[in-house]
Amino acid sequence: MRNIKVVVSYDGTDYFGFQYQPGVPTVQAELERVLALITKEKVTVFGSGRTDAGVHAEGQVINFRTEARIPIDKLCVAMNSLLPPSVAAMEASEVDADFHARYSARARLYAYDILNRETPHALQARYSWHVRRPLNVEAMSVAAKPLVGVCDFTSFACADRDDGSPVRDMMSIDVERRGEHVIVSMRANAFLRSMARIIVGTLVEVGLGIRSASEVENILEARDRRTAGKTAPPHGLCLKEVEY
Repeated sequence: MRNIKVVVSYDGTDYFGFQYQPGVPTVQAELERVLALITKEKVTVFGSGRTDAGVHAEGQVINFRTEARIPIDKLCVAMNSLLPPSVAAMEASEVDADFHARYSARARLYAYDILNRETPHALQARYSWHVRRPLNVEAMSVAAKPLVGVCDFTSFACADRDDGSPVRDMMSIDVERRGEHVIVSMRANAFLRSMARIIVGTLVEVGLGIRSASEVENILEARDRRTAGKTAPPHGLCLKEVEY
C-alpha cells in the first residue's frame, strides 16, 4: 500500500470548508472524487487541517493510501485535469507508511490579508478584508505579543468548538503593513476552530482604537469567548504552509 502526500491550493470561496460534509461542496469531497477516478479505488483523504468555509489555502497538505500504480510524477497532472479551477494539486511525493498530514505536522502558517484603504478593490474582494479606517499597526503588534507561547486560547475560539484541549503553542505572530495591505501572519503547532480569525478581529479592534493593546493579555487570561473581538470574515485568511 502506497502512502502519497500532495500539496494543494484552493480558492475557498465556493466551498463549505475543507472537511467533507454531506450535501454541500467541500474541498475534501472534490479531492476524493478525483482520486477515486484516477485510482479506481475508494480513497480517503486526510488533510493537515480543517479550514473553515470561505478560507483559502496555498499550501494545504493531504495524504491518501492507494494500491494504484500511477507514477508519482504524473499524479498532479492527472488530478488537475479533473479538478475544478478552484482547486489545484501543486506537488506530490511518496512518503513513509506512518506519515499523516494532520498528526505528523509540526506547525501551520496562516496569513490574514487586510486591505486598509478608503475604497474597496473589486479584484481583491475574495481574498482580503476591506477595512476603511487607518489601522495602527504598531499597536496591533504590541497587542499580539502576549499571544506568543504555549497558551490557553479559549477566548479566541468558537464557543461550540470540538477540537480538544484549548492549549496551543503560538510560535510567532507578525503584523506588518505592505503598501495598502496589513498582513497578520500566525505560526502555531495547531489552531482551534476560528482561532486565527478571532485573533485578527481582536487585533483590528486594537488597530482602530476600539480596544487598547493592553486588553489582549486580559482577554487571554479570561478564557471567555465573549471578552474577545468579533470574528474576522473568512475570505482574508489563507493557509500558507504546513511544516513537518
